[in-house]
Amino acid sequence: MTEAAKPTEHEGVNGYERQDVNLKSLLLIGLGIAVSIAAILMFLNEYFVVEKERQVYQQVLKPESTKLRQLRAYEDEILNNYAVLDQDRGIYQIPIERAMELLADEDYRQRQSGRKQ
Repeated sequence: MTEAAKPTEHEGVNGYERQDVNLKSLLLIGLGIAVSIAAILMFLNEYFVVEKERQVYQQVLKPESTKLRQLRAYEDEILNNYAVLDQDRGIYQIPIERAMELLADEDYRQRQSGRKQ
C-alpha cells in the first residue's frame, strides 16, 4: 500500500471511522443551541409585545382629533345644560345628574307610599 492509501489510526481497514462521537459534548452543544433559541424567541416575543403596545398607543390612544373634541363638547353641552326643546308640548332638557335625582326621588316616594298603605 502506498502512503496515501494506508489507513490512519481513526480509520479502520474498510475505510470508515472506528472511534465514536463524544456523546457528552454533543448533548451539551445541542442543549446550548436549544437554550439559545429559546432565549432568542422569548426576547423577540417581548420585543414584539412592547412594540405592539407602543404602536397602539401612537396610533389609537395618543391622538385626539378635533372632531372628537367637538363631539365631546357637544355631548357635554347636551348632558349638562337646561334647554326648552318643545314649549307647546312641554318638553324640556335638564342636566342628566338632575334627571337622575328626580327619578330616584320619585321612585323613593312611590316605594314609601306603597309601604304605608
